[in-house]
This record gives sequence, C-alpha cells and structure tokens, in this order.
Amino acid sequence: MLKIYGRSNSINVDKTLWCASELGLAFERVDVGGAFGGNHEPWYLALNPNGLVPTIDDDGFVLWESNTIVRYLAAKHATGTLWPSGLLTRALAERWMDWEATTLARDMSTLFVGLVRTKPENRDVAALEKARATLAEVWARLDAHLADNRYVAGDDFTMGDIPAGALAYRWFSLSIHRPLLPNLEAWYLKLRERPAYREHVVRPLS
Repeated sequence: MLKIYGRSNSINVDKTLWCASELGLAFERVDVGGAFGGNHEPWYLALNPNGLVPTIDDDGFVLWESNTIVRYLAAKHATGTLWPSGLLTRALAERWMDWEATTLARDMSTLFVGLVRTKPENRDVAALEKARATLAEVWARLDAHLADNRYVAGDDFTMGDIPAGALAYRWFSLSIHRPLLPNLEAWYLKLRERPAYREHVVRPLS
C-alpha cells in the first residue's frame, strides 16, 4: 500500500493526498513534521535527506518533492487523464506545476505563515503587504490564461491543476484584499466541486 509521510496541514502534503484520492488509491498517511516532529530523526532522513514533507513509499520506491510525487502517481495510474497522453498538453500541465513552485509558492508561504501561523503582534506588516501585492499580479497571470482554458492545460482537469489549485484555496480563504479575477475564481469553484479537493484541501487553515 502507498504510504504518505506528512502532516495534513502542509500544503505540499495536501497536493499528494488530493492526487492520490483523485486516482482512487488506497494509502496510509503517517503524521510527520510540524507539531508531530520526526522529520529530522535518522529513520526519516534516510528516506528524505531534506527532512521535509511529503515523502512517499510506494511498495519500496521512495520519492520526495510534492510536484514530482504528483507527476509520478499520475503517470503510473492515470495516463490519458491526469497524466495527459499528448506531449503538448502534458507540457502545458507541467509548465503550470513548475510555475507554482518557482513563482507562486514563496509569496503564498509568506502570506500564509504571516497571517495564520504568526501572532498579530509579531507580524511583519510591510512584508505581508508586499507579498499580497505581488501575488495579486501573479494570480492575474493564471486568470488571463484561464480566460481561454477551462483548466490549466486546456479543457480537462489534469495533474497541472493540483499544485496551484491547492494554493488557490488558501488565497481565497485568507482575510485579505483580492483583485477581481473572475476566470481564476471560476476555476477555483470548479475545483471545489471535486470530492477529493473538498476532502484534502478545503479544511480549516492552521
């Protein structure tokens, strides 16, 4: 059985759980990281030398890095759907996965940690506003793309929607000023219709 190491309030673990559930996979999740600790113990570092979550063990095959895990599970179990068969469509899906990691995630982490996991008196208000303003511009890029696409890689839901889709829940749930991005919001509402998204992504922020 697939084993997923990581705490359920980690955005990167959420990606993995959402993907596994979309695929209908049976899995066991093991609490690691955050309040649970364990991620710097020798047994875990032997699996993932970075000491981060998630890590998966798929019948002895160990893999870390959340977007890579999503790619792997989609390729193994969903060629033609989550893992697009067409090279061009698959490249589009992967492009937006990499965009999430390189362009979106850092400022989303700054905003989330500052507003959810930091006491008000300890917040860096200037840094939070800078991250919010940057993210308004960054999310607008995806909004523009979605003007002509139902999902990030075209008409169908793919692995490409998972990384940014997980962060979209946080973006729309934080108490911040957001610009009107109708295409982004319509995409997000479609994601919320998916049972696996509601189960593993739509949860109280913590």
